Amino acid sequence: MRRALPTLLCLLFLASFACNLPAQELSRPPGKNVILIGWDGAQRAHVRECMERGELPALKALVEEGAFVDIDVITGATDTKAGWTQILTGYHPEVTGVYSNGRYRDVPAGLSIFERLKKQFGPDFVCVAVIGKRGNVGEVLPPTKRELSEEEAALILKLQQEARQREKARKAAKAQAASSGVQEEQPAAQIDRQARQQQRALRRALQLPADKAERETARRQAIRGQIVEEAGKKYLVFGGSPYYTMHKVCDVWEYGLVEDAKVGSRTIELLEKYKDRPFFFFVHFASVDANGHRYGENSKEYNDALISNDLWTGKIIAKLKELGLYDRTLIYVTADHGFNEGERGHSYAPFIFLATNDPAVKRAGMRQDIAPTILDRMGVNLSKIEPPLDGEPLTKPATKPVLKAPEKPPAPKAAFKAKASPQKDPAPRKKRFAPAPA
Repeated sequence: MRRALPTLLCLLFLASFACNLPAQELSRPPGKNVILIGWDGAQRAHVRECMERGELPALKALVEEGAFVDIDVITGATDTKAGWTQILTGYHPEVTGVYSNGRYRDVPAGLSIFERLKKQFGPDFVCVAVIGKRGNVGEVLPPTKRELSEEEAALILKLQQEARQREKARKAAKAQAASSGVQEEQPAAQIDRQARQQQRALRRALQLPADKAERETARRQAIRGQIVEEAGKKYLVFGGSPYYTMHKVCDVWEYGLVEDAKVGSRTIELLEKYKDRPFFFFVHFASVDANGHRYGENSKEYNDALISNDLWTGKIIAKLKELGLYDRTLIYVTADHGFNEGERGHSYAPFIFLATNDPAVKRAGMRQDIAPTILDRMGVNLSKIEPPLDGEPLTKPATKPVLKAPEKPPAPKAAFKAKASPQKDPAPRKKRFAPAPA
């Protein structure tokens, strides 16, 4: 008995130690996979109209199994960087530092869905991002701080100003072409030539790296960074793109694919590759936003892009069924922002949606509620997340007010004051695109 006592005490100690391990160290693989599909710039009212006309069969089939709920944008700009950052983290801009396409930084480590799921389920869990856009979502420029001479600082300030003027000229050329029906290739080509000349000047003056990729990264950091002065010295400070840290944990991070077909085909290839492992996929289609900017929200091209997004969403679903994965995969389709009614921009476009095959989704919500919905459904204990998420799962009754975005943007310089009210659609659309009769 005396010899057995030390062994028994050792076993009791090990059992006690195991019981007190952090939850993520004992987590089993999730019972469900998740695919988050982004229809960038998809306006809620237009999506509904397409579904009613039978143009989005894949989305309609998901909704029949689960839900279609209203999502409103309450904090952060109605643009791409602010939108996808909030969707992929569940936080307001005050936490992530990403307020808009023009005011952003690298999201602090550990806040994204990708990082939380990897921490929860370990290295065998697969995180994938397949992204259509080249910029604003996907790009992974690192933060930097570089000391500058007076001459370098002056040159960068000049080039930044020229870059702003160039972008303004490009937008004006597009607007003029849209109003007159004249092709805009010539003005755009002239603007691009100016940009290349300025890039060469910057490369020579700052002695940028010889490697093309490194040089392009340094150029973007210079154009997008800020010049600050500390202790009599000037520095170029760039906070990084929002996805720089979060992308490091992903097994695959690909962006700039542009075309829906390339995004969809690559997603299908990766589903085949990772079919035997639990996964979270972020799949981003860019064509709706691109066509909205080029042709307008109420155009045939915008409508066709929604149909294209649905087509490839349907092909991804078909692949899941072929692989025998569909019954254990939750699919969430959403948008980062909507579009100004009948216009070519989304300066104030807070009306988006969440369409899903998840029958547990029960209520409308806000953009920050999407991340906690996904994390909760994958078995992450939200009460242990630090800092606490700003959003709440759409599968449970809200404990905070569910706010509705005003139908019109707040007056200039006025504080944004959203009010708690029953969810309802914005004012009826004045113009509606509908296909011509056959």
